[in-house]
Order: sequence, then C-alpha cells, then structure tokens
Amino acid sequence: MDLLSFDIDELLGMGDDSNPLMMLVWILPIILFVFYGQRIQLMVTSGEIRKGIKRLDAYGSESRDELVAYVREVVGGAAAGAPPDKGGRGSASDGLAGRIDTLLDYFTIMPVDMDPSGIVPKIEQVVRSREDHTRRHVRLLCPGIGDGDLSRVQTLLEIATVLRLLHRTVNHMYLTAKKQKNFPLILPLQMALPFVMEQAAAMKGAVPAFRAGQPVGDGIGPMVVGSMMAGLDKRDAAFQTVAAEGAIDGRTAHLLKARGPDSTVGRPGEAVEALLSSGARIDLIIMVDAALKMEGEESASIAQGFGAAIGGIGTERFRIEEAAAARGVPVLAIVVKQSVKDAVGLMTREIAESAADVRSRVRQMIADNTEEGQAVLIVGVGNTSGVPQ
Repeated sequence: MDLLSFDIDELLGMGDDSNPLMMLVWILPIILFVFYGQRIQLMVTSGEIRKGIKRLDAYGSESRDELVAYVREVVGGAAAGAPPDKGGRGSASDGLAGRIDTLLDYFTIMPVDMDPSGIVPKIEQVVRSREDHTRRHVRLLCPGIGDGDLSRVQTLLEIATVLRLLHRTVNHMYLTAKKQKNFPLILPLQMALPFVMEQAAAMKGAVPAFRAGQPVGDGIGPMVVGSMMAGLDKRDAAFQTVAAEGAIDGRTAHLLKARGPDSTVGRPGEAVEALLSSGARIDLIIMVDAALKMEGEESASIAQGFGAAIGGIGTERFRIEEAAAARGVPVLAIVVKQSVKDAVGLMTREIAESAADVRSRVRQMIADNTEEGQAVLIVGVGNTSGVPQ
C-alpha cells in the first residue's frame, strides 16, 4: 500500500457532485447559520457593545472621581459639613463622596403632557427646582464657596450625572436583549452606540476645561457679545445674566449674555422677556450661538438664519419666541458650526478666531435690517466659562 499516493481531489470528490463528504462540507454551514445564525451574530455584536459599555463605565467613574477631587480641593482637602458615617466610622471625605453619589443619582420626572396647554411653565418649574436644590446642596458641601467654583461644581456634576445615566441606559438595553437572546432588540442599540460614544467621549474630554474654568466651543456666542460689551456699564438682567447698552452705526444696541467667567448659560429667555416687557424699543433681535455641524462641514464655519438660536430643553426659546411674536419683533440668528467634541471641549483656535468674522457679520445684519435711530438686541447664547464681559 502506498500511503503517499493520497489524492485530496478523490477524497473530496471535486469532480463529483454526488460525493457525500463534499455535500456535508457545503450543507453543514448552511444548516448551522439557519438555526444558529442569529445567535452567532448576537455574540459578535455583543462583544462590540460590551466594549462600549466598559468605556462608558470608565467615563462615568473618572468624571465622578474628578468631581470629588475638585470639591475636596475647593474645601481645602476636608469635607466641611459632611456628616460621618453611621456608627462614627469613616472620614469626612468618605461622607463627602457618599453625598456626591446621592446627588449623581437624582432624577427628574417631567410634567404630564397629555394636555400640552401650559406645559412649558411646568417644565421650567421642575428644572429650576432641580437647579436650585443642587446649588443649595453644593453650598452645604462647600461652605463659603464662591460663585465661580459653585458654577464649575454644578457643571461637573451635570457631566458626571449624564455619563452615569448613559452607562446605565446602554447597559440595561444590552442586558435585556442578552437575557431574552433577542437580536432584533439589540440591533437599534448597535446602530445608536457610535453616536452615544461620541457624545460620551466629548463630555468626558470636557471635564478638564470646565474644571480649570477655560473657554469651551459653546462659548463663542458669549465671547462675541462680551467683546462688544467692553468698556460699557453692565447690569444684572436676570439670574446669572448681564446686559449693557451701547451704539452700533447709529443704532441703539442692547447686549445680553450670561455672566462670565462663571460656567453658566444664564437665563437669556427671561432676560429678553423682561427687556421687551419693560417698554424698551426693540426693532430687531439677533442671536449668536454655536451649532452642531454636519459630517463633511468644516468646524468654525459660520451660517446665518432666522429664529431663536438657543438649545436646551426649550423653555428659554419659548420665552423669547413668545415675547418677540407678541410685539412683532423679527428674530435673526448667526451660528458657528462645530462638532460635539469642539462644542463642549476646550475652544479651538479656529473657533476663537471666527469671533472677529461673526462680529462683522452682526454689524452687516444690523445695517441690512434696521435704519438709523432704531434699536437692536444682540444675545450671546452659550456657556460662558472662562469668558468675561
């Protein structure tokens, strides 16, 4: 017997369609994928999602740790006002971390919207109650804290809360799909995960900028209006919001922005509503803000449009639109387009340099849409961290 005369073609029957071994080679994978294809795909997809969940967990933990470290730094390394653990054990810093974790776990229940009439004031009341509660408890954690540090702690607290919520939501959807071995249930999560991770990574990357009180991309609106306020007398227009009055090319210019350099967006809607209600003459409103760019668009590109350019949950925009519509005042907008990372992260050089172009466009909009002797309101919308006036 010649064992070396083995012919692979004869074994697999390459030229014979009726060979049983060759039929098994082709049929078995088909049967496998018919009965177990969805489960195999679920296993492959699950691996990718698990990696994303681990990163989200790390983002949340790191942002929480940075928040705790910053609060300890503010209070001088000791958690003043934080009670000791039950039984008298544990240090004050342990109590501080526990109280911060309690704040991170707070949730907000939006009002019933079955009857939408009057829903905006209800939402505004719930949101402001949360803000006031958080502000009060931060002051209890850090007695004597200044307004600047307070605003930064609130911002870091919001970032850590959102990151923790993103992790819990994605993890819940993943575990539910895995428990039921349901691939269609995990498919939407797979499609949404890249967008979730992009937002989470941007927020995690924004922590150092907010902690240091540096300008972020979203602050381009306050930066533009703040530069126009230079040398003018400022007054409080609303909570954490300042206003000034000047002149631009023979027009009266009312300037409005959040109070810098604190990390706050202020309450521009309330300020605009109060100014229009006071009887002041306003012939045009121009809003300057950052806007998310589309893929393929250049960061720091500028666009002009119509309507109230302001983000958030909508209550501030509602106030501006209501006040402007009641008095027939047109609202124009100019935005600086940015990616999510650029908007919440440290302001890039390109975005900062666009401020001069935005100012010139604002002047051109005023010249094109008003006459000499008329009045215009210019609102700088965005987080004014690191941006004075």
